[in-house]
Amino acid sequence: MKFLDQCKIFLKSGDGGPGAVAFRREKFIPNGGPDGGNGGRGGDVVIEAVDGLNTLIDYRYQQHFKAKRGGHGMGASRSGGRGEDAVLRVPVGTQVLDEDQETVIADMTEVGQRIVLLKGGDGGYGNEHFKTSTNRAPRNFGPGWPGEERWVWLRLKLIADAGLLGLPNAGKSTFLAAVSRARPKIADYPFTTLVPNLGVVKAGDEEFVIADIPGLIEGAHEGHGLGTRFLGHVERTRVLLHLVDGTQEDVQLAYRTIRRELRMYGGGLADKHEVVVLNKVDALSEEEIEFKRTKLRRSAKKPVLVMSGAAGQGVQEVLYVLLKHIKESRAQDDEAAVDAAYKARYRPIEE
Repeated sequence: MKFLDQCKIFLKSGDGGPGAVAFRREKFIPNGGPDGGNGGRGGDVVIEAVDGLNTLIDYRYQQHFKAKRGGHGMGASRSGGRGEDAVLRVPVGTQVLDEDQETVIADMTEVGQRIVLLKGGDGGYGNEHFKTSTNRAPRNFGPGWPGEERWVWLRLKLIADAGLLGLPNAGKSTFLAAVSRARPKIADYPFTTLVPNLGVVKAGDEEFVIADIPGLIEGAHEGHGLGTRFLGHVERTRVLLHLVDGTQEDVQLAYRTIRRELRMYGGGLADKHEVVVLNKVDALSEEEIEFKRTKLRRSAKKPVLVMSGAAGQGVQEVLYVLLKHIKESRAQDDEAAVDAAYKARYRPIEE
């Protein structure tokens, strides 16, 4: 399945059905009067977050979605049926943006979440509605209100606990393949991952999700390489795992390059908690490991772990450090939610 994380689509809710012009015609009931029913309401355009999807590929080949119009009113005071809704099923983490690609209309963060994007038009009145004491046999009716329509953007930001960052060939895909059942492309020649990959990782008896993001290069914020398009997928993560290739000459430059791109991108990525790892240490001597680890620690101003994803060296230690930060972040979110609920319930009465 191809990966698609951004697309533009056209939405239109259903028009309301027209009312009916009818008169009661029954034996022994002269002058039965008007009994035309109202038209039905048009269908809504609804977006729903569902489990089991991780791409927007369904919206690659169909960009127009229209709800059904409401049914016509009928005689005997019968109203028209309601139009069928147009339901857009999207992965968890999908945002609905206005045409300017900045205004967020909806943010689908939980499975089962449903939001009405466009409401269907109301049905028109039948001639029974227009009956008055002076107008006993009206023949006018309402045609029904039109539905709403607009162009919107769907943008997917993968839901993951930890995000993998690093220059191309830093060993991100190798690490993900070593700790999960994800199978990203790995080879013995230089190349970069082209699409994000998700992997479920188990540390002890607990699990969490890691997102492998395509490698950044210097100038990515200006559109070089793949640009910063995929950095949105790590905006929702709780911790960043920054891998630095230990086999390159200047590990400090590699670290600073990624940090600069994070600052230029914004979105709070530069402020997220970061775990720095010197990778591919199986190809280095003890002296080289210590030398490069010291240099990297000076640039990062934080402890630096050493690891080899290919050889499995130090992998479990990295996973437990990530799990520790993830659990701390979840605890902080729980405390914030409790505080918000308490304040909402016991809000002081303003004088």
